[in-house]
Amino acid sequence: MMLAFAHNRSEQEYSLDVDGQRAVAAYQREGDTIVFTHTGVPPELEGRGIGSRLIRAALDDVRDQGLRVIPQCPFVRAFIAKHPEYRDLLR
Repeated sequence: MMLAFAHNRSEQEYSLDVDGQRAVAAYQREGDTIVFTHTGVPPELEGRGIGSRLIRAALDDVRDQGLRVIPQCPFVRAFIAKHPEYRDLLR
């Protein structure tokens, strides 16, 4: 499985390309905070942990930038609830 993670600041989204398919995590930047608004994974990639890989990489990037998170997206909210190591990022 070929994976390529990217952060497109102009589009305000993180993406993970997997074997020609693209999963995205959209956000809005508000000062020092990233508000995750939507996570989308193509049906062909569902059930393979792609969404979790995408959000883990996005949250790691947010941490590296010294930013905070508001998980408006239910998927991101659930991911953080299951992974307490990311709770310190919450605004």
